[in-house]
Amino acid sequence: MIGLGSYGYTAPSSKKINAYDVPQGVDIRGRFDEEFAKILTKDALQFVADLQREFRNHIKYAMECRKEAKRRHNEGALPGFDPATRYIREGKWTCAPVPPAVADRRVEITGPVERKMIINALNSGAKVFMADFEDALSPSWENLMRGQINLKDAVEGTITFNDKARNRVYKLNNEIARLFVRPRGWHLPEAHIFIDGEPATGCLVDFGLYFYHNYANFRNTQGQGFGPFFYLPKMENSREAKIWNSVFDKAEKMAGIEKGSIRATVLIETLPAVFQMDEILYELRDHSVGLNCGRWDYIFSYVKTFQGHPDRLLPDRGQVGMTQHFMRSYSDLLIRTCHRRGVHAMGGMAAQIPIRDDPTANEAAFELVRKDKQREVKAGHDGTWAAHPGLIKTCMEVFTNTMGNSPNQIETVKREDASNLTEDDLLQRPRGVRTMEGLRLNTRVGIQYLAAWLTGSGSVPLYNLMEDAATAEISRVQIWQWLKYGVELDGDGLGVRVNHVFGRVVEEEMARIEREVGKEKFKKGMYKEACKIFTRQCTASTLDEFLTLDAYNYIVIHHPKDVSSKL
Repeated sequence: MIGLGSYGYTAPSSKKINAYDVPQGVDIRGRFDEEFAKILTKDALQFVADLQREFRNHIKYAMECRKEAKRRHNEGALPGFDPATRYIREGKWTCAPVPPAVADRRVEITGPVERKMIINALNSGAKVFMADFEDALSPSWENLMRGQINLKDAVEGTITFNDKARNRVYKLNNEIARLFVRPRGWHLPEAHIFIDGEPATGCLVDFGLYFYHNYANFRNTQGQGFGPFFYLPKMENSREAKIWNSVFDKAEKMAGIEKGSIRATVLIETLPAVFQMDEILYELRDHSVGLNCGRWDYIFSYVKTFQGHPDRLLPDRGQVGMTQHFMRSYSDLLIRTCHRRGVHAMGGMAAQIPIRDDPTANEAAFELVRKDKQREVKAGHDGTWAAHPGLIKTCMEVFTNTMGNSPNQIETVKREDASNLTEDDLLQRPRGVRTMEGLRLNTRVGIQYLAAWLTGSGSVPLYNLMEDAATAEISRVQIWQWLKYGVELDGDGLGVRVNHVFGRVVEEEMARIEREVGKEKFKKGMYKEACKIFTRQCTASTLDEFLTLDAYNYIVIHHPKDVSSKL
């Protein structure tokens, strides 16, 4: 392994290797594969390169603006509504009408772009499947390219999966969910593809390759003349939304399709973005189909935004639910904003997994899901997320009991009461306590998730929940915050400071992980490497922006082209 800035390592070569046919200025450093070459065509790569060249400076400026905002927050400033864009918040504009194909989104299922997952999710009975290149995927070259192949087959309706272990062939039903795709965030590079000597922007690779190969088929088979459809993650302000809108405009022009064909839902999953919801919708008004409460990443962002504020320490993450005032205010304002602008207000994730060997625990888990979804639909959300096909029926029943045959609540639940919500409401300190068990759970989950991510899995079942990168991020930044400010564990009568016990906790939780997964799996897995990365980030003097940016270096493998070397 070589330095972080060098992106991974170069695999040895003992024979001449085929190379991709690439346009000028494009260098593919990932492994050659004939199937991958059907995605990485010269014309598709030219489209990605055109996007990169047109927008890279805009993206770099947006990332610099994030750094400047971080500096202000670290010096004591609080995020808030921008006085300069009050005219947008108070204006009487609306987004383009919602396409009929996605009017009803009452239950959406999410998961990585893996072949079996795609088939099961599209067949699940959900209204929408969000196929994920982001937090639910470990972005290895193999995962990314096979994901593109899988999505192309899914849009064409030809996708199958032969599960030899179960002696079963999976294929699509006649009726399937609508397909949305989530590319990576603006901050993530794609280090297997270099354009003009620098790594490509990950989301432009994800979007560009998928759009180029699928827009025509999608509009005929899925979109009823619209599409493709997307989810957009990790944005912090409307400047970043404006870049996406320009990307969509350029893609539509390249394809010769009507302006406003592409539609996207933005995840409001950063604290700065909650103060920019109107502005984000305004920039995307020709392409928007709403906003979503990305609540796990939102909690992560709360800690990250206030990393320099010792008066804003979070309690155990299990206590930071939607009943906390700042979380409920965020959800209510999102509903009001979306419905005022004529688009969907999507609720949050139910991460529970059916517990097949414990009916009592399973029913308790499903009851938590029902209560969460009842809260969402009664608040005015138009739909919700589930991580497992086994939850779809329950979620669907809850939403249908309130909504009936109406496809959504855009016109019927306006939530004008939320117009009174203030910056103080959105920033209110969460209430609760910090416990040794909270510290242990953060440590155990963070290390196990990262170990799975390093070995190719980005969606990981842990303790009857389906976890993605957001959970690991909350776990990491919360421990970092507690260590930085010498927090006392005040919720279980121990009264010890985290700084005094963290090293011992890591050792004990590693031993517990080994007992739980078994010695053989522990030995073969990357648990020790994950532990080093996780603890290094938790104890760093400066908080890393994203866990996955550091860990990405461990999964990048560059393959030489047309080279011969001796063993």
